[in-house]
Amino acid sequence: MVTLPELFVKRTKSLLGDEYPMFEKALGNTSSVSVRVNDKLVDFKPSDENVPWCNAGFYLDERPLFTADPLLHAGVYYVQEASSMFLNQIVECFLKDATRVLDLCAAPGGKSTLLLQSLSSNTLLVSNEIVRSRAMILAENIIKWGNPNVVVTNNASQDFGKELPAFFDAIVVDAPCSGEGMFRKDGGAIAEWSEQNVQQCAIRQKAILQDVWNSLKDGGVLVYSTCTYNREENENNVSWICEELGAECLKPDISRFEGIVETESGFRFYPHKIKGEGFFISVLRKHKRDEQVNPRKSKNNKQLDKRVDKSGDFNRYITHPDNFLFIKMDNRVSAYKKEHYTDCLELNSKLNCLINGVQLIEMKGNDAVPTHQLALSKIIDKRAFICVELDYKDTIAFLKRESITLPEGTPRGYVLVCYQHQALGWVKNIGNRCNNLYPQHWRIRMHL
Repeated sequence: MVTLPELFVKRTKSLLGDEYPMFEKALGNTSSVSVRVNDKLVDFKPSDENVPWCNAGFYLDERPLFTADPLLHAGVYYVQEASSMFLNQIVECFLKDATRVLDLCAAPGGKSTLLLQSLSSNTLLVSNEIVRSRAMILAENIIKWGNPNVVVTNNASQDFGKELPAFFDAIVVDAPCSGEGMFRKDGGAIAEWSEQNVQQCAIRQKAILQDVWNSLKDGGVLVYSTCTYNREENENNVSWICEELGAECLKPDISRFEGIVETESGFRFYPHKIKGEGFFISVLRKHKRDEQVNPRKSKNNKQLDKRVDKSGDFNRYITHPDNFLFIKMDNRVSAYKKEHYTDCLELNSKLNCLINGVQLIEMKGNDAVPTHQLALSKIIDKRAFICVELDYKDTIAFLKRESITLPEGTPRGYVLVCYQHQALGWVKNIGNRCNNLYPQHWRIRMHL
């Protein structure tokens, strides 16, 4: 049984009443393990038990050593806590027509990869993280997921409100919080808990929301969530949004799902009621002002024609190339969805973009080196490349960035290595050996 701070116990007893003993008992149980599958591998089904509110989510009977599974590194699935997958229901109810969506506090990438899976492929997602080290992890997970309709940024919340007024149809704010909902999984969250920290988190959350509010269109949707239980960071903050910023709460139908607790302004997930961790989520619609802001129009960029690479050299690298523009900048060639290109240019000029478009190649002298982003992208056309299927042993060696041996007769040049037909990355075959091009900072470091 976990030892909880006395003040937390007192506060949570007042919140749960007679249910508190069941809640405390649940905190002593082992956490459930859940994953959400990508559409890279058709009919991939890791178990027979679905997460009720997300068809792509599955519970596992036990926690495997995920690092040892090449399919995780290939982006075939993402390890995600089941409660937070409820965002899928909100997308289904309210965000299907959104054309631009911001995931503001996105690292390590669970909600962003879910959004990429649930939103229309015509939607442009901006996935942001303010902390540089966490933003790099976010970029890695976005690359593994493989969608072309996403920009990854490393910016503060105020940058969006200042630089991109009325730009987004929807904003998701999974706010930094006191982490009470993670007590069962993270003993450090218990050690760090204090009532003062709860109050400080609530203040910081309001500041973040106020910073980004101007970037949401009138009538746009805000999704606000935390992984904590207290009212200060949850319902009280939602009330503040409604009263001070100007919004109304929206409610998806949860009648199909047992155990979710509906409150006056959101939904609560408790570990004694559902198979998952503690979580709170609310959906709000921004009020339309009496004086409507002129609808935002895409700017015609005069540099567009200068940047378009019309040689067609790289069209064959991707499927459906007619849907993309191929842009050469400096020593790189990237593909942009045509409908997103102007927005991507604007984002690139105003934000610190880590990913913008699908980078196809990097020129090193006269050598066009294919990128890791291309290898893991859903738009790669494997017919354009030499592909080699690896067994498990060689796959792990490749993911450790060790040397591997290709089958005799493999042509020289850049080779796409795969495991169970899922692309993992590149090697350069130079005849008597091959150079492993797996990203140095992604390599498996543990002994397997």
